Amino acid sequence: MEIFGGFMVMMSIIGFFLAIIWLIMPFVVFAIKGKQDRTLEVMERIEKRLSEVENRLAALHQPDRPAAVETIPHVTDTAAPGQDRPDDAPAPPPLA
Repeated sequence: MEIFGGFMVMMSIIGFFLAIIWLIMPFVVFAIKGKQDRTLEVMERIEKRLSEVENRLAALHQPDRPAAVETIPHVTDTAAPGQDRPDDAPAPPPLA
């Protein structure tokens, strides 16, 4: 009879863990599925943008036909005349 009682305790513990897994696992799966769907949408948008960039580059490299290429305005330096920029700063003296 003690063997039967020990077996029941062991089965109740295993059943408890299985019930927890059974109740929590669908939420985990659906959360992962949602993240995967969002990632897929982002990847599709990135793919679309990359194909547009490739098409523009292909149009730029074709010397046969003139391509209507949008010019990107050059960003001007907005620093004041006396203001140092990080790339204009002198190098620090070497450590001895």
